[in-house]
Amino acid sequence: MHRRIIAPGALAAASLLLAIPASAASYSPGAPGIGDPYYPYYGNGGYDVSHYGLSLRYQPTTDELRGTATIKARTTQDLSRFDLDFLLDVSEVRVNGAKASFTHAEQHELVVTPKRPLAKGTPLTVVVRYSGVPSTKSAYGFTTWHRTPDGAVAADEPESAWWWFPSNDHPSDKATYDVSVAVPDGTQAVSNGTLRSTVSKRGWTSYSWRQDKPQATYLATLAIGGFDLTTSRSGRGVPVINAYSKDLGAVDGAARASVERTGEIVDWLSGYFGPYPFATAGGYVPNTTTGYALETQTRVYYSPRQFAKGANPSVVVHELAHQWYGDDVSVKGWKDIWLNEGFATYAEWLWSEHEGEGTAQQLADHVYSSHPADDPFWTVAPGDPGPDDQFDDAVYDRGAAAIQALRNEVGDDAFFRILKGWPRTHAYGNASVADFEKYAEKVSGKPLAGLFDTWLYQPVKPPASAARSFAAADTADPASQPKSWKQIEAAHAEHGR
Repeated sequence: MHRRIIAPGALAAASLLLAIPASAASYSPGAPGIGDPYYPYYGNGGYDVSHYGLSLRYQPTTDELRGTATIKARTTQDLSRFDLDFLLDVSEVRVNGAKASFTHAEQHELVVTPKRPLAKGTPLTVVVRYSGVPSTKSAYGFTTWHRTPDGAVAADEPESAWWWFPSNDHPSDKATYDVSVAVPDGTQAVSNGTLRSTVSKRGWTSYSWRQDKPQATYLATLAIGGFDLTTSRSGRGVPVINAYSKDLGAVDGAARASVERTGEIVDWLSGYFGPYPFATAGGYVPNTTTGYALETQTRVYYSPRQFAKGANPSVVVHELAHQWYGDDVSVKGWKDIWLNEGFATYAEWLWSEHEGEGTAQQLADHVYSSHPADDPFWTVAPGDPGPDDQFDDAVYDRGAAAIQALRNEVGDDAFFRILKGWPRTHAYGNASVADFEKYAEKVSGKPLAGLFDTWLYQPVKPPASAARSFAAADTADPASQPKSWKQIEAAHAEHGR
């Protein structure tokens, strides 16, 4: 900042002192990572986001995306500069109305230096204007922007935002969203939450979506292409919006037979987890070649491959269970992934009981008996699996078996109070595995540290005494495979990148 000195001598010196805040020495750059040991450069320090307003324009034939992101935030330290996680080409950044300088650093960091340093607690309005071809961008050797025959999809975990909007990309900084997307007439744009408006003008149609509950960045999704949108309401009145690519081919029927059960399954899960936490539910099935499904908030992403062998309601149960366990209550850090995947898998086990295709205890017994003691399966600790094993089978299957062990230990009454009370206690926030352990002890009135240590942290197969407690009364052969097993395994077999 340059100032013209209008008085000589002491007056000039005094003017300089007045121009520099007394606390200037305390201003420092925000950290280029939020502090997650699994992903040191994911997220950023120095500020907390409350809202993303995205105004986008996308041309499917060229994969060109243009956008303006308006980010509402507040500083959490005396801040000289800060980072956003982003890959596309930036033409302008403004901070509180003033142009800011910016540069790109590392593999996905947009470094912003505001015109003036920002004191702790300062409200921020950051405007980023950008453009680019997302499919040409990569970081760390991969891309999460998926081209389709008639458009594109942004849906991946633990990152996907970098390819379509600048963000503080970590689950611990949740925010609300307004997403407006202009696409050529005849093309649809699907995102999270409620469709607020659809406006056509001069050959372009704008779809405006609103997510009015806090949402982690990896749970934000965007799908553009030719979709058939269906709307309905669950028996409990939850609005359901589903979308299917018009070129799904042979899997179209199985996809619809599965995803159109969303309302039924949301109501059923509400009996275990409490009222559905968002304004809408639903999912979409684009014509992609990926294999996984993802719990993108209120609008679940399903790969066509999930339905290649026919209807698959189990995967719908899994992803909708995440709306409570993962979306409503999100992880504090990526090491807490068991709170997402263990409980979503256990919801499939409860669905198996509901459908008469194997009880949760039979499924737990099958997991236990089908992996011998020297199987590397037991070396993965679901409570802190490490970034390389974050989506390992053990996080899902051993993780769900741990939940059955908890059920056996505390009894059904306390167990189902824990299942329903946890999302209510931490609604729209973040929590850790340690937080869950304390909560389960509080509700059950039992010391559970040993149980959690055995099932979530020890890199060995739990002893037989820990696999079935006095409360387990099931007499089925542990070596037998429940009817539901193959479909349950298929629901999460593709999560590894």
